[in-house]
Amino acid sequence: MSGHSDGPITILPVKNKNDLREFVELAFRLNRGDPAWVPPLKGEVYGLLTPGKNPWFEHGKAQYFLARRDGRTIGRISAHIDELALAQPAEQGMGPGTGNWGLLEAEDEDSATALIAAAEDWLRGQGMTRALGPLSISIWDEPGLLVEGFDEPPTIMLGHNSPLYRGWIENAGYAPVKQLLNYSVAIDNGFPPLVNRIVAAGEKNARIRIRKVDKRRFDAEAKLIMGLLNDAWSDNWGFVPLTDSEIAYVGKKLKDIVFEDLIRVAELDGEPVAFMIVLPNINQLLIDMDGSLLPFNWARLLWWLRRPKSRILRVPLMGVAKKLQNSRMASTLAFMMIEFIRRDAVRDYDAKHGDIGWVLDDNQGMNAVAEAIEAKVNRVYQIYDKML
Repeated sequence: MSGHSDGPITILPVKNKNDLREFVELAFRLNRGDPAWVPPLKGEVYGLLTPGKNPWFEHGKAQYFLARRDGRTIGRISAHIDELALAQPAEQGMGPGTGNWGLLEAEDEDSATALIAAAEDWLRGQGMTRALGPLSISIWDEPGLLVEGFDEPPTIMLGHNSPLYRGWIENAGYAPVKQLLNYSVAIDNGFPPLVNRIVAAGEKNARIRIRKVDKRRFDAEAKLIMGLLNDAWSDNWGFVPLTDSEIAYVGKKLKDIVFEDLIRVAELDGEPVAFMIVLPNINQLLIDMDGSLLPFNWARLLWWLRRPKSRILRVPLMGVAKKLQNSRMASTLAFMMIEFIRRDAVRDYDAKHGDIGWVLDDNQGMNAVAEAIEAKVNRVYQIYDKML
């Protein structure tokens, strides 16, 4: 964080392309000195923030703000409201009157405090009575503030932020509502005997079929998996359903990093009831690309994607149909998918570790699965709220 002068801080709404560019570039400037920060691809960031590109804006609206002092941009924040989140039951974390903010970056506590206040004012002006954050921009993007696990760079689709932000947010009157856990597990030597026994029994069960996805039927497979996801997660804290256009958008974004042997669908009596998505950790390339695919990074990326060797693989999403949750069958299917993918990952991708998350701190089923395979929490994200 650079030295600051005593000039007054002004908070300005992002109004045009130049402002938006400052909003995006600021994260690069402020985090450049952090060896664990992975610069996102700038094209992806603009895609996230732009109505017409990100289908979230079909049911949400956002206002971005910049903090300036002495003509320099020293901070940024987004404030947003999601109509689908407002329609969720309040006891599930979102609900009527709950707006959000996120994408906070600031040089010092004064600018952070002023930015949070500006986001709250905007939310109040839109009739909101509670602020829940940080979310960038939805629960499906990068939710939560990193509060534990600053030493290692995050894997694909996980956020990273300065450890200072926690105190600044709590000083602004925010209390923690929920923790999201990310687990790390060594996979090169297999899992404990108990897990292997469950998998072996499942393999003998004629009702169960664990299959790879078929990339030639990619759109249909993406729709099937995301439909299962909407069902599996529908009772979870913070859940907001994915729309058809968001499912198509996510599918298109993931298509290049989807490998058939790293994604499994579990069928019970011929019906798809569970899935697990594993992605190679593209962050190991992005960390020294500084957000751009030009001039030669395209070639590096495409070459790597032909047959990625990835020491760490990330499990961003898995789910079991609601009707099977908390049953023995659910954990059998989970262990089978994890083990089948583990075998291929070690053999074909030189993988040594799995990164599983995030998992809600009170999701007993998933936390029990993580414990059974001897996974350890390596990152904790916290979501806060405050009445407005």
